[in-house]
Amino acid sequence: QVHLVESGGGLVQAGGSLRLSCVGDGDIVYVIGWFRQAPGKEREFVANCNWSGAETDYSDSAKGRFTISRDNAKNTVYLQMNSLKPEDTAVYSCALSTTAWDGPLRSTHEYKYWGQGTQVTVSS
Repeated sequence: QVHLVESGGGLVQAGGSLRLSCVGDGDIVYVIGWFRQAPGKEREFVANCNWSGAETDYSDSAKGRFTISRDNAKNTVYLQMNSLKPEDTAVYSCALSTTAWDGPLRSTHEYKYWGQGTQVTVSS
């Protein structure tokens, strides 16, 4: 069992930045993904990285603005979000997948452990 806890969300103006953190209380040297869910919408993939952080994948909306990274010594994965837009407003959650990094891992069904999420609100 792995527990994941997100932090770093908040209210920011459009064009601003936030850095989200995902801390695990156990071994999280696996694929970690970030997902988000806006009110009335399904949860969607944002970004993920392999166990070392050397391999990454981003959604089209995140590419060029968000950066995922990790510090395994701190059991922490980060999501740096720049140039935020009102449409980025959502609850952001991190999740752990024990599936090997071999192709896109963008489906929520491929992730075994989830955090509770942190709210990101971007005002216009």
